[in-house]
Amino acid sequence: MSIELLFEQIQSLLGGHNPRTLIGIVGKPGAGKSTVVEQIQSKYQSHEVSIIPMDGFHLSNEELISLGRRERKGAPETFDVEGFTSLIKSVKIDHSVDHKFPIFHREIEASIADEGMVPKESKVVVIEGNYLFSEAHGWNGIYQLLDHTWFIEIDDEIRIERLIARHVRYGKTREEAEAWSRGSDETNARFIELTANRAENRINLA
Repeated sequence: MSIELLFEQIQSLLGGHNPRTLIGIVGKPGAGKSTVVEQIQSKYQSHEVSIIPMDGFHLSNEELISLGRRERKGAPETFDVEGFTSLIKSVKIDHSVDHKFPIFHREIEASIADEGMVPKESKVVVIEGNYLFSEAHGWNGIYQLLDHTWFIEIDDEIRIERLIARHVRYGKTREEAEAWSRGSDETNARFIELTANRAENRINLA
């Protein structure tokens, strides 16, 4: 399916009677979630269509070190799942206030609190991340809150090469980037693939 079908869905929802609709977009690491989000942001006003990236809920490096999970950063058990689920529930239920949330910055490997916001007038909220459809590691509260679901499909080798390039761009050597992309990231990718069948729609970016 084309990304144009996602745009058509969003456009239809903006013209509908529902006060707010939540759309979940899932993809493996490097699949192109950020690219899809950028296209949405360039097409719609932020007060109409808001974006919530799951990445803002990464646990801090300090906390991951204390938990012994630093080398698994990005895995399903390395996020503040409870905080993320609480935000999505609030966004779903309460349309009377603006909802703020943290945004993750790769250049500093950390999240900045309250940098993102869902304005109270937003009719469509797009939530993007790896584990929105998962039932494991405490993620089971998210899927039931989503009104529509999309999964990004892309050739795995293209995806991995893009992932390696991204890791290099943010400071890893080529060797480190390849080891992480084909190791930890690929373990996560296989986990995400198991949830793909829960999506009602696909976006093919290959």
